[in-house]
Amino acid sequence: MPTTLAAIDIGSNAIRLSIGRIDNDRKVTVTDNFREPVRLGRDVFTGRVISEETMGAAIEAFKRFREAIDRNNVTFTKAVATSALREAMNRDSFADNISHACGIEIEIINPEEEARLIHLAVGDKMNLKNKTALLIDIGGGSTEITLTVDGSIISTESYRLGAVRLLQVLEEKKQGEKKFNLLVQEYVEAARRRLKKEISGKKIDLCVGTGGNIEALGALRKDLLGKERNGSFSSDDLNAMLKKLMSLSFDERVGQIRLRPDRADVIIPASIILQEIVKVAGIEEVIVPGVGLKEGLMIDMGQAVLGEQRSSNRDQVMTSAVEIGRKYSFDEQHGVSVARYALELFDQTKSLHNLALEHRLLLEAAAMLHDIGTHIGMTAHHKHTYYLLTATPVIGLSSEQMQIVANIARYHRKSFPKMQHDHYRILSSKNRIVVSKLAAILRLADAIDNEHASRVTSFTVDYKKPNFTVHLHGEGDLLLEKWALMNKADLFEEIFGVKVSVED
Repeated sequence: MPTTLAAIDIGSNAIRLSIGRIDNDRKVTVTDNFREPVRLGRDVFTGRVISEETMGAAIEAFKRFREAIDRNNVTFTKAVATSALREAMNRDSFADNISHACGIEIEIINPEEEARLIHLAVGDKMNLKNKTALLIDIGGGSTEITLTVDGSIISTESYRLGAVRLLQVLEEKKQGEKKFNLLVQEYVEAARRRLKKEISGKKIDLCVGTGGNIEALGALRKDLLGKERNGSFSSDDLNAMLKKLMSLSFDERVGQIRLRPDRADVIIPASIILQEIVKVAGIEEVIVPGVGLKEGLMIDMGQAVLGEQRSSNRDQVMTSAVEIGRKYSFDEQHGVSVARYALELFDQTKSLHNLALEHRLLLEAAAMLHDIGTHIGMTAHHKHTYYLLTATPVIGLSSEQMQIVANIARYHRKSFPKMQHDHYRILSSKNRIVVSKLAAILRLADAIDNEHASRVTSFTVDYKKPNFTVHLHGEGDLLLEKWALMNKADLFEEIFGVKVSVED
């Protein structure tokens, strides 16, 4: 039996389902697409709560999805929600109602995970290697702008500039469509300075646009400008299309150019957002690959099923970690060395910690970034590191994983993990154990490079309960490294019930 996957994207303007199969070439092929025009953002971006009417429409949509999923004998189903559900005060009730009605669990993802999944879909569709690419995704609630270099995400920013959000906020002014369009431009202009800071001055080889509104613009190129559809449009095309769209009323956009009503009202705000980004970044052409979040989710699910996720995700996580370290002017050589030592300790102590490969990656990220708090100040820099990591997500890690990473780095020195510490206490009991074990390993790894000189070239460990002996090899007598190891071994000894010693 072939493996069949179902990916659901719960957006602000609509809810979408893709069904696909893993073929004999181990590729995921989409076989069916479904769209339900349930506009969650209409409620959330004005009143912060999903109404009973909209809740009912969503439940009925999910019931139809459930029928399609069962009809196609789907093996694995995953549903993710973005901006509207992230902000809805009754999001838990919404998710619980959907689960109860049709047995589909909803995961609310952060903007960084949203950007990663979109990037995954784009990278599968077109070659991003050896290029600096700007990915622009304009959704109903937010706009994600992602910069990639050589196929890896370097940075991503999420702006509260979604087409539905602007529509709902500015429609309340009820000043007519022409005045409304001017207000949209003023609203977007308020974010222009931040946009300019993030992307201006960078040489962009490729600009890729995703999301239903940008796809609609690609299709409108023929109807509005008489040009053939070729999967892209120029900045001049965009300006010309926007001018024509603004000259048409809502009814004319529906009747004359055959836009769906739930596209006809948001196409202008979306176009204005895109126009501003293109202007700031100096973009001449926007490529429209016709893929987005749900395709990326499908690929991500396929990789997980096939066991191909680990290496690609590890590369993305560590690329992002290094960029964060550089943002905070970290000692890169020390970060790289401590991460290497930490992984060696992890691999050589499997019988002690009994942790999974996922935890190995979390240790590596924490080890790379454990000292970024020095950007704020040397005193209590471990605490500064924690706050910086909670405010600066590593792309490729979930919110839960980031909490673990931040706590591991927090405890690389000074105090042991304690229930009196709020950030440690709020973790699940399972994750508190993970943090304690990995923080103990990180302390030893940091001690091995105590002088930030990377003088230890290799080491081995011997464990004969209760004795845990570390044999260091490297440049010189390594007296300071040995002293630091013994001085920072207390947490390791307490967590694992061993007695640490150091020998040549």
